[in-house]
Formats: sequence, structure tokens, C-alpha cells
Amino acid sequence: MFKAPLDPDFRPAAVALAEYKEAVAKAENNPLVIAVERQKGYTSTFQIDVFKDGTGHDEENFDIIERLVKTLLWVYGGYKVTIAGSKKIYEGIKDAYRKGGLREFDADFMAKIYEADFEVLYVENVADAPKEVKAASPVGRHLNGCRIGFDAGGSDRKVSAVIDGESVYSEEVVWFPKLQSDPDYHYQGILEAMKTAASKMPRVDAIGVSSAGVYIDNKIMAASLFLKVNEEDFNKKVKNMYIDVAKEIGENIPVEVANDGDVTALAGAMDLNDTNVLGIAMGTSEAAGYVDGNGNITGWLNELAFVPIDFNKDAIVDPWAGDYGTGAMYFCQEGVIKLSPAAGIELDPTLSPAEKLKVVQGLMLEGDERAAKIYETIGVYFGYSIAYYSMFYDIKHLIIMGRVTSGDGGVILLENAKKVLKEVYPELNINLYIPDEKSRRVGQSVAAASLPKCDA
Repeated sequence: MFKAPLDPDFRPAAVALAEYKEAVAKAENNPLVIAVERQKGYTSTFQIDVFKDGTGHDEENFDIIERLVKTLLWVYGGYKVTIAGSKKIYEGIKDAYRKGGLREFDADFMAKIYEADFEVLYVENVADAPKEVKAASPVGRHLNGCRIGFDAGGSDRKVSAVIDGESVYSEEVVWFPKLQSDPDYHYQGILEAMKTAASKMPRVDAIGVSSAGVYIDNKIMAASLFLKVNEEDFNKKVKNMYIDVAKEIGENIPVEVANDGDVTALAGAMDLNDTNVLGIAMGTSEAAGYVDGNGNITGWLNELAFVPIDFNKDAIVDPWAGDYGTGAMYFCQEGVIKLSPAAGIELDPTLSPAEKLKVVQGLMLEGDERAAKIYETIGVYFGYSIAYYSMFYDIKHLIIMGRVTSGDGGVILLENAKKVLKEVYPELNINLYIPDEKSRRVGQSVAAASLPKCDA
């Protein structure tokens, strides 16, 4: 196993799971199925052998299965968890996801976005566990007709007019959605952008939206763009905002809203002309998206910022979710900041996270070995985490982007991630891919515009 230079206690999820499986195989065991259900009955499952209840390994079982349940929820999404095959594990998971339990944050978040009570259920026999139910409708890669592609960022909004797959007009406008409590600010900004794009085409056949946050059936369920909007206004004016704006552009125009991570992955898949693409952006946080083997966006959550990648219980805790070892504290500017003390770099506490990252990047430009160790460590984190992600995604290509991966530091990060994959997990054969700036700018708008299907 590769050691993370600045974090010798790093316990990669993939390694911890492999060690657990090896120990289970040598003891009394039985199969266990975890099922997570989301909207419309879509269900994802995961099967693993566990120590038999009552054989002295209950704590080891819980430690691993609790991490897996959390991973499944944030990769696929869901408000209903079913544990089949172990009453003891079921009791532990149910207790963790109750009010006041270890994972109350996760249960509350899932209940909110799926608008359903969070449940943990028990099934005695694995044969009776819920079966996999996948979404069947394809999304994206529709290039016919006159389309609007809108990308809602935290600091600027981008819109493109796209005719038969070619961008004929694009603009970027600075805005400040995270600072505004009045949702009319957001509404008018989105409407103005779409009207501008519409004016550059003879008609509008479809509207596609790429936006940070969680979207279900084109409804906005959670998004940092509306951080200052109170709950009453969010429910009344925000949830259906993209649907309402589309109606002002024209009645019965097909609209499709997707997470920006998914649209980034779709843009990469279109650029590569291939499928099975996982996209990860390391910026303010860790953002992700996925395009499956059929070239479609899946409707999964893909919120890898909340997926545990370090199973060391003493690992750094995400202050928002209150959990340890999750991607949000490893694959973003916070990951660089947390490693700086171990590297011997003292950062001014009055600086913003983005400014602290720039300090470390400046040291990289000067050839500072301490800064290089930070990126080497993140690269080791990432290589092992890709191996873990591959247990839940079928990955041929991994698109990497974001300000943390820019410059010489990004080169070191990628080299070390590739080294881990090549020497420890050669069977994965995953292509690590960095799109150029043009592909990211224009490709994103075309991909967003391609989301809805229309008859043009």
C-alpha cells in the first residue's frame, strides 16, 4: 500500500473494505444486501458477505456497513434503506439514522430532497431484498432544433443559443445569487438570460439547464444558489423556478434540468464520443457527475463530497455534515488547507479558503517541496478513492477539473493518482482525462442544451 506522505494514518476505503472481506471469508459469515430506494421506486442494491450475528464481530460489521450505507445514499440517493440478512446490522443502521443519531444530518437531507420520511427497514432473507430498479429514460445528446443551454454558476451565469448542435451565441453575465434573499433576483436573471438566447434564434424548441444542486423531476430540491432564501419563499417561488421561466419563453417547450456535475460529465462524454464517464471537479468542494454505459445521465445524486473515502475514525470531520473522512475535506481547496500544517506551511488565518489555496499554488510556482508534498498526498488519496468509486460506477474515463488541479500541483496530483491505479489496481484500466478550456466552456453549453428531447 502507498502511504500518503503527509497523512500516514490515511485508511483508504478500498483497502479497508478489502481487508474486511478477507477477514469475513475466514470466519462464520452470511450474505447481506443493502437497498436504497429513491423517487418513483428506483432502487440501487449492494451485496456483501458479513460476519454472522453474535460471533463477536458486531462492531466490525457496523463500522463497514455504516460507511457503505452512507456511500450508497450519496452516490445514488434515497429515502428508504432496506437491510436484508442481519438483524443486528439493521438495528445499528436504524439507530444511526434516527433523530439524534450519528447520521441524523444525512437522514434529514434525504427526507427533504425526496419529500418523504426517511426509513430503515429489515428483511430477514436476502432473497426477499428489494431488487434493482433503474431509470430508463435517456437524457442528453439531443442536438436537433433550436435550443437554449443555460448554466447557473455561483459567480456568473452563462447562456447559449444552439442550433443543430452548434453554438450560435453565448454570453456570460456576472451575478451574485448566493447573497440574495429575494428569489425574484434569481428569477429575473434566469429569465433575462433565456430571453437573450431566444432572440438569437428563429424559435425555441427546447431548454436545457445545468445548475449546481439537487434536481428531481426538474424541481430544485437543494441548491447553494438560493442560500439566503428562506424556507417559505424557497417552497413557494424557487422549487419550480426553471419550469416557470421556461413557460415564459413559450408554452409546451420541453425543459430538462440537471446537476452541473452531470452536465460536465455529459460534455466530456460527447467530446470523447464514448460512455461510462465520471467527472470530478475539485474546487470549493468536490463536485461530480456520471454518464452511464448507454451514454445517459442516470438521475443519481452523485454527491461525492459526502462519500467517505478515509475510514480512519480520527480523520478530519466535515463541520457541516458532522462526519469524518468524506471527500469534501480531501478533494477541494479544504484538502490543500488541511495538509498545509503537516507540510510546514503556515497560512494566514484571516485569508479566505480561495486565497489560502493561491498561497500554496504560488509556492508551487517557486518550486517549494513542501507544497509539492501536499499535492502528492492528495494524489495518493485520489488514486485509492477512484478504486472505491469504481465499486459503484462503471468507469472508463474520469474527467478531472477544478482550481485545485490547475498548474504544477495538478500535474503532481494526477501522476500520483495514476501511480496508485497502475501499481495497485491495474485491472481497472481507467483513463484520466483533463478537458481543454474550449471543451469546458462551449461543450458545457451545448451539452446543457442537448438535455431535453424534442420533435424539431
